[in-house]
Amino acid sequence: MPRAFAEIAFTPNVRAEQARMGSAQGYAKFLSPDAEGGKALSAAEAAFIHARDGFYQATVSETGWPYVQFRGGPHGFLRVIDDQTIAYADYRGNRQYLSRGNLAGDSRVSLILMDYPNRRRLKIWGRVQIVEGEAAAELLASLHDQDYAGRPERALVIKVDAFDWNCPAHIPPRLTLDELAPHLEQMRAQITALKAENAQLAEQLAEQLSVQLTSAP
Repeated sequence: MPRAFAEIAFTPNVRAEQARMGSAQGYAKFLSPDAEGGKALSAAEAAFIHARDGFYQATVSETGWPYVQFRGGPHGFLRVIDDQTIAYADYRGNRQYLSRGNLAGDSRVSLILMDYPNRRRLKIWGRVQIVEGEAAAELLASLHDQDYAGRPERALVIKVDAFDWNCPAHIPPRLTLDELAPHLEQMRAQITALKAENAQLAEQLAEQLSVQLTSAP
């Protein structure tokens, strides 16, 4: 766990709970002066981010309630601009604008990016700059996939404050239809081969029975 994430996540109440449950000493090293990292995205994080077709996004309302929403799009719609900046085209949904409204009062955002087949999870915390109207035209042109049917309403630029990779424990392996397709194709090929083999065996058996009946006294 990098220091940047621990500094945000390990609040006094969290540290008190760690102490109560006996894990405070183990996690203290992530807050030590020797600990570092957690703000600059590496090539590994960039590749993981660009491979996603959706993520969970949490914002906070002015009443203090968290709101979690799924954001989806074509693979790679969440882009790494530089090692501390990511951005995406925000597509029109049900027009409740809960996330948009929350971000108007508090720019903090938390993202969870899932890779279910490989049981990997990347958490990102940052602050959002909302770019709309004519100011967003050039940016949206670079973020929006013209082959995608969604209608972009704005661009969200996120300055990364911290990120961390979760352990794979308790992440259930799941596959989308696209991810499942190669496995299904392999099964279909095996079924086709087995059907051909069965047909051949049936034909051979029929020939043997015919010979036996013909040669019978």
